[in-house]
Amino acid sequence: MTLSVETPALLFSATSLILLAYTNRFLTIAQIVRSLKKHYDENHTKSILLQIKNLNLRISLIRYMQLFGVLSLFLSVFAMLSLFLSQQIFGIYLFGASLLCLLISLGISFWEISISVTALRHHLSDIEEEALN
Repeated sequence: MTLSVETPALLFSATSLILLAYTNRFLTIAQIVRSLKKHYDENHTKSILLQIKNLNLRISLIRYMQLFGVLSLFLSVFAMLSLFLSQQIFGIYLFGASLLCLLISLGISFWEISISVTALRHHLSDIEEEALN
């Protein structure tokens, strides 16, 4: 199996867009946490505390998503360097590791989205209960 220098370079645009999306998620959640903390300081309700706990988990997951995304990009660069230096086998393994890191990042992203959807459904069920009463 041979791999050209251009193949790992294909990950650059995809990975950078994914990292941008992850950063936007992080910033949005951080803003929500700050707002909820302010509300919690005023009204010590269990509901707000549970929401903050959920968001804290999501922030941790986003950190790992970013970590594996950056690691994927990092390994792609090393794969390109190895291929450029005619280290074909090493470059192939580095590119494979890069793809694996990207896959892990996407898997964690799916997990974080699942948590978000579950939290939103729970939040909406509260509204539905109030509407029925």
